[in-house]
Amino acid sequence: MYLREHDLIRKVLSLGLPENDFVIAGSGPLLAHDLRWEVGDIDVVARGAAWERALTLGEPEDAPFGDGVRRVLLFDDRVEVLNGWFPDIWTVDELIDGAEVIDGLRFAALDNVRVWKTLLGRSKDHLDVKLINEYLESVAH
Repeated sequence: MYLREHDLIRKVLSLGLPENDFVIAGSGPLLAHDLRWEVGDIDVVARGAAWERALTLGEPEDAPFGDGVRRVLLFDDRVEVLNGWFPDIWTVDELIDGAEVIDGLRFAALDNVRVWKTLLGRSKDHLDVKLINEYLESVAH
């Protein structure tokens, strides 16, 4: 299946966010690298016009990770648009500008995904870190 045909990616595309002003984070990059096809939700980190667009689609609320980070929950909480992502580590600009473009969409770099999944330390994150490490090792050789 093509990445843009995935149900959650189609939902993100339907939002009409300016492509240079957002990055898909969370487990989305694992989806993009075909490391996981089943993801429960998609996290989108937005700036500028993309964040302004998100504010027209739903009511912002405080996000669980990072002081001052706000989020808009859409599609029964399956798409989360945020104005920050672990702000003590990265700025939104760093995440977006350092993204990998896959199938025309910006995805957070796997090195960054590994960092936040290690910090979160949930059981699903341990498996994701293992998958990322194996993938990065395979492409390095």
